[in-house]
Amino acid sequence: ELKREIAILSRFKINTFHWHLTENQAWRLESKIFPMLNDSANMTRMAGKYYTLEEARELTMFCKAHQVLLIPEIDMPGHSAAFIRTFRHDMQSPEGMKILKLLLDEICETFDVPYLHIGTDEVHFTNPQFVPEMVAYIRDKGKKVISWNPGWKYKTGEIDMMQLWSYRGKAQQGIPAIDSRFHYLNHFDTFGDIIALYNSRIYNADMGSDDLAGVIMGIWNDRLIDKEWNMVLENNFYPNMLAIAERSWRGGGTEYFDKQGTILPVDENSEVFRNFEDFESRMLWYKEHLFKGYPFAYVKQTHVKWNITDAFPNEGDLTKVFPPEEELKDSYTYEGKQYGVRSAIGAGIYLRHVWGKIVPAFYKDPQENHTAYAYTYVYSSKTQEVGLWAEFQNYGRSENDLPPLPGKWDYKESRIWINDQEILPPVWSATHLVKSSETALGNENCVARPPLRVHLHKGWNKVLLKLPVGKFSTNEVRLVKWMFTAVFVTPGGDKAVEGLIYSPEKKM
Repeated sequence: ELKREIAILSRFKINTFHWHLTENQAWRLESKIFPMLNDSANMTRMAGKYYTLEEARELTMFCKAHQVLLIPEIDMPGHSAAFIRTFRHDMQSPEGMKILKLLLDEICETFDVPYLHIGTDEVHFTNPQFVPEMVAYIRDKGKKVISWNPGWKYKTGEIDMMQLWSYRGKAQQGIPAIDSRFHYLNHFDTFGDIIALYNSRIYNADMGSDDLAGVIMGIWNDRLIDKEWNMVLENNFYPNMLAIAERSWRGGGTEYFDKQGTILPVDENSEVFRNFEDFESRMLWYKEHLFKGYPFAYVKQTHVKWNITDAFPNEGDLTKVFPPEEELKDSYTYEGKQYGVRSAIGAGIYLRHVWGKIVPAFYKDPQENHTAYAYTYVYSSKTQEVGLWAEFQNYGRSENDLPPLPGKWDYKESRIWINDQEILPPVWSATHLVKSSETALGNENCVARPPLRVHLHKGWNKVLLKLPVGKFSTNEVRLVKWMFTAVFVTPGGDKAVEGLIYSPEKKM
């Protein structure tokens, strides 16, 4: 599997593979000197599964043959519960450091690569000598060292490269930075985030430099997933990788969280729109000609057009009915106030981004306890049965969120009608009511299930979405996404339905 990804992505000048080999759940790299580290008894997920040292050497050579830099990560001293379960010592203890150095001897000998990543993020440091001593030890073996930021604090010369993982991560002059801020696919929506990704300016710089090495995207499936195929599918892996590769090599772009954010401009003649439309067209050509048989969950969205209302205050009543359910108009008067309607383009629209106001979405100042409506008219040249990708909460792959209740799209009371007939959600395959990262989700994300079969009349078809939101974080879903995805696809979900016209206004 890894060889397949490396081989196809290298054709698009994606030239780095960051291999995160150790975590709380398990130590996934074989150790000949400490075989108990790979014992299934010391793993809490996929027990007994690990890569052999021979496989690691083989993959290193495979990467070199494809001009890909392999960066192994041995996470320390955090994310190391598997280490502690095995040895009964914390990595920062004197005993833990002795064991870790013996492991590093084995690891450095195995990987014929210039860099070793040591993590250092999301941990409380109890031993101030741990990180400096480990960096020095690895450097003495001829390797350069990469560390996460935020993480251990370094001065120039104390580390060879830093990888920025959070908006709090800051590049430091004299230490080359890898920008991974806002590049975590496990939180991305299938359609919304790729727009901001493609338009982004990496670390707000027009080009690389001695202080800016490039970008790495994170695909952190912290939660158990029952089908590994879905890891690639639900994270929209290939489209996002192609988008960031093109942006990385071309440079330029706009700041990721500028005024446009995840939303395409409605001016189809604008440079930003035309550039993304051109990229989308080329990407879909490659999907058809090079990625056949690969999980590639993307269809054309630059022709999908919506009207979206201003949000009505629902006072916490997510079932409350507002005027757009009775009649679609250009504007509304409700309780003495005016509510307008604006246009948007795309198959997936964030009303409020998962990271809040940091990444702009459709509403400039989204508020809790509000209800919005989105609608469009879709022209079909014939009566036909088609597929529908629809969802109102794209589930993060590293959250412990609960699945929706039976018969509900989500915990927000979202609804969808086609030609005034309500479209009910699918039967959810996951029904658990206790949050756990070891309980897999199932078909909650729309690309992970067969499309819903729906009927389109010949002529214009009305599509109306009700989009309430309560709190932006709930007991059931930590990061509530106020968003929607809706696009008609072929019954198998392979392509967009050809010939459909999406128009916010019904044309005669």
